[in-house]
Amino acid sequence: MPVHKVTFSRPFWMAETEVTQSQYLEILGSDPSHYKGDQNPVDAVSRQDAVEFCRKLTAREWQAGRLQKGYEYMLPTEAQWEYACRAGTNSVYSWGNTLSPENANWNHGNDANQTVDVGQFPPNSWGFHDMHGNVYEWCEDWYDGNFYKNSVKNNPVNTKKATYRVLRGGSWSNYAASCRVANRSRNTPTYGN
Repeated sequence: MPVHKVTFSRPFWMAETEVTQSQYLEILGSDPSHYKGDQNPVDAVSRQDAVEFCRKLTAREWQAGRLQKGYEYMLPTEAQWEYACRAGTNSVYSWGNTLSPENANWNHGNDANQTVDVGQFPPNSWGFHDMHGNVYEWCEDWYDGNFYKNSVKNNPVNTKKATYRVLRGGSWSNYAASCRVANRSRNTPTYGN
């Protein structure tokens, strides 16, 4: 808050789903998740773990010639995450203003009481799954509660070191309000849950 427009001067791509446990295991050789399942999203990952996954995936893809030099896998900025989640909408969730058990894995939304396979719920209109619920997504930004009140509107990313890093999207254990597109969460970068 307040609602405002931002501009991205560089294109970016984003994975259609959260990183699965099998993908994480393939790149880092371990799976720290509490709720096991090859196609479940990896959980219990600190921000440092997520950055290391991106770093090793980038190196592997450069070496294999599948990723052009100068490109890299990285965590999205908070603004990129919200842009991809909104998918051109201005609603509370990417599909409308209410959250139902048919839309996402969230507390009181279904009976799973843990993570579920990625992609089980319908994608938003741009093809992204699980932007609401299942597991939080780490972002590039440091957390500042006032950042968006005075921030730059071009390629915004908070690089000013602070105590917390940004998390977005909510999780399976959150109430609907924590899964809103605009909800901003935070935690220490070493935290993995």
